[in-house]
Amino acid sequence: MENVSDRGVVVAIDGPSGSGKSTVSRRVAAELDLAYLDTGAMYRAATWWCRRADVDLDDAPAVTGAVHAMPLRMVTDPADPRVVCDDVDITAAIREAVLTAVVSKVATNLDVRTELARLQRAIIAEETTPGTDSRSGGRGVVAEGRDITTVVAPDADVRILLVADEQARLTRRARERHGNADHSTLEATRDEVLRRDADDSTVSTFLTAADGVVTVDSSALGIDETVDAVLTVIAGARQARP
Repeated sequence: MENVSDRGVVVAIDGPSGSGKSTVSRRVAAELDLAYLDTGAMYRAATWWCRRADVDLDDAPAVTGAVHAMPLRMVTDPADPRVVCDDVDITAAIREAVLTAVVSKVATNLDVRTELARLQRAIIAEETTPGTDSRSGGRGVVAEGRDITTVVAPDADVRILLVADEQARLTRRARERHGNADHSTLEATRDEVLRRDADDSTVSTFLTAADGVVTVDSSALGIDETVDAVLTVIAGARQARP
């Protein structure tokens, strides 16, 4: 029987848009020399793939079929995470506003969620199995995104819900997208942050912590402070690990 201590560590981080989970997860993965998996990028990649194939995003069965055939590769290096689909590096393309506006149509497709969860579990398994030719060499992975703490990796060694209040989330996303957070840029990001959360919450729970999930509130914290808070949670969990 496999000793659980032989496996790499799995850190699962969920939370609403603008809570800082992507930046924090990358920093934590780099600090601990683990792989980094952005599961949200996989939904964006699926949307890009469907649009490239001229699939109607309102046709759920057609979207599901396209996603099952999607040749997706996730590069899990936290220093340079990339998304490659059909040998095309789409890391930048999947962040374009036109795709952001429609990604929830794919992300709320339950059959797509099932397929991408399967792919996510396969990546996590590879990154936590000693002897595999993975980025972490089997040491483990920090995986972040919708459903990660409850559906994809409910048995993760560390499960964290990273939250922040609405104003903090809007401000962060406005600065990220536009370089500042004035009235116009806050309004420009409102749909991306709040509407997407409302859409995604119809099929995923990420606004309140499930049993066993530790909540970290980043509303009043900078990135460095949030990273430290998450590292503290991980250190405590790893000490208690058998």
